[in-house]
Amino acid sequence: MLRAGLALAALALGVAAAALPRGEGVEFTDAEVRRLVQHTGLGAPPPDPTNAWADDERAARLGQRLFFDARLSSNGRLSCASCHDAALGLADGKPLAEGLGTTSRHAPSLWNTAFQRWYFWDGRVDTLWGQAVQPLENPLELGSSRTALARLVALDEALRGEYEAVFGALPDALDADTLPEQARPVPEDPRHDHARAWAALAPERRAAVEAVAVRALKAIAAYERRLVSARAPFDVFAEGLRDGDAAKVAALSASAQRGAKLFVGRGRCRTCHSGPNFSDGEFHDIGIAPLGGGRATDSGRFGGLERLLADPFNSASPHSDDPTGEKARALASLVVGPQSWGEYKTPSLRNVARTAPYMHQGQLATLEDVVHFYSTLEGMLPAGHHAESILLPLDLDEGERADLLAFLRSLTDEGLDPALLRPLDD
Repeated sequence: MLRAGLALAALALGVAAAALPRGEGVEFTDAEVRRLVQHTGLGAPPPDPTNAWADDERAARLGQRLFFDARLSSNGRLSCASCHDAALGLADGKPLAEGLGTTSRHAPSLWNTAFQRWYFWDGRVDTLWGQAVQPLENPLELGSSRTALARLVALDEALRGEYEAVFGALPDALDADTLPEQARPVPEDPRHDHARAWAALAPERRAAVEAVAVRALKAIAAYERRLVSARAPFDVFAEGLRDGDAAKVAALSASAQRGAKLFVGRGRCRTCHSGPNFSDGEFHDIGIAPLGGGRATDSGRFGGLERLLADPFNSASPHSDDPTGEKARALASLVVGPQSWGEYKTPSLRNVARTAPYMHQGQLATLEDVVHFYSTLEGMLPAGHHAESILLPLDLDEGERADLLAFLRSLTDEGLDPALLRPLDD
């Protein structure tokens, strides 16, 4: 096959054989070309019917302002951007996320989060705006509350003006001046100060607080939907293969091209890292040992499913703008079973070279460590009866490891709008 295979692939794609790129001596079969092309063309994020303001530019602007506002934290020093730093691939560069305390999992990158179906490593949330509630109120992260967020929006003149321009007037029942500074439900500890303050509020005031807070969080989600990475050197290369453009094919070095062949071929990486976002969006157990070693005790997707179905901010909740839609109906088909124990969501590989460390607890410090793990499965926990049966050591030689690393680094997008990655100037 080789050159002939590339010719057949080009002809099948309507490309004249005379226009075929020769690259730097790296040759692709027709099947490899088809597979590589399937990884480009990300397009616009899918619509989110659960958020009526998902694609509202004014909402996104308000959301960007809130994303970088340290007043969302109880100590006034942390913001969403503290754990999702643009300089660190919209993650935080630490094994375990750190806010007011240290959490039990690694902070995932926010790149292309609008293309996800589930949020967090365990998929315990099914909406982007519902995701934002949890770091806001987690005492180890921002340590604040929905009441504090509603007060901030209502009592800051600039924020209130932007909010009301998008969502309309604040509800009369809010009466922000007399709201407690911190109040929220705390189901696991009803005697917590925040829980007592929340219970003391009249039902209509609690409803007003949640209406304002949820809409502010939907504005943050509208901003996060704009954090899209879709055109890395790999995408230029894949377009070149598709269109027979030698200049575009040259966007990748020979090493990265060999890595691409390995990725879609013997490496079988696309089994989980599929499609233009390089993720199947699902959950897998690869046997990675917990940070610090020992036996795995984190239930992963198993516990995440239970939390998702009970989440008062899920897509079927009264806070959703489409509580009977397709996404909400899908919740009814989810089954909590032992096969999900210890599974974690497949992350996107876009900009992966910038998001170290890796895995759900940052167990692997470098991209080299990741490639080493998949090559050898060194340190893999003993397989249980629900372990992934498809995972076998790749046995890569030194050159193949270098090629695969070069390919993964070619997924870094340098053409992103810097104005989206910093606080608003005005």
